[in-house]
Amino acid sequence: MKSVYHAADSRGTANHGWLKSRHTFSFGHYYDPKRMGFGALLVINDDQVIGGQGFGTHPHRDMEIISIPLSGDLAHKDSMGNGSIIKNGDIQVMSAGTGVTHSEMNANADQIVKFLQIWVQPNKAGVTPRYQQISLADLIGKNEFGQVLSPNADDAGVWIHQDAWFHLGHFDAGNSSEYTLKNSDNGVYVFVIKGKIRVNDTILDERDGLGVWEVDTLNVQADTDAEVLLIEVPMS
Repeated sequence: MKSVYHAADSRGTANHGWLKSRHTFSFGHYYDPKRMGFGALLVINDDQVIGGQGFGTHPHRDMEIISIPLSGDLAHKDSMGNGSIIKNGDIQVMSAGTGVTHSEMNANADQIVKFLQIWVQPNKAGVTPRYQQISLADLIGKNEFGQVLSPNADDAGVWIHQDAWFHLGHFDAGNSSEYTLKNSDNGVYVFVIKGKIRVNDTILDERDGLGVWEVDTLNVQADTDAEVLLIEVPMS
């Protein structure tokens, strides 16, 4: 087994007044040649946007962009004609493909919206842009990992153009779960949204990350009540 550990306080920082963000991997003005992603996983941005502000209309292409709200409401609009409010308990994916413009704004004037923005490199370029948003309420049980993203439109959760799987788990202190990789050539990036956990005896605190590869299974133990995101991606 090989691994790479990223402490929460080692992440890149951006403070634009209306936006505060922590970057697990190189992004924008934050550049670290040792942190250029994890396989096909290129971006994990931990964003906070003040009331009434947000990302104005801007373009993307050939990228799978996933948003997971943690609190507050995120208002989405795009050039495909989609307009929606994304809340905690939802997941959104946009396949930028041949090109799309969109905006992501705080839908409320009186509270911060917090969300994870994750970018995954697609396995094919030039696809038709698409948008998908679902509630995770029926996909995540207590003290187990629920699949929230896959490469297959017919599977549980949203889907993307990549051989990647996301699993989300809410754990009570003292509980554990084993995760078996879908493909032994893949790696898994463990991101702790809340709480404190152990992954194969490595201790992770809130917002820490651990990338693991050349392994078939992971054991995740919750030392406290915890919320954990597993991101399985190709490593090449």
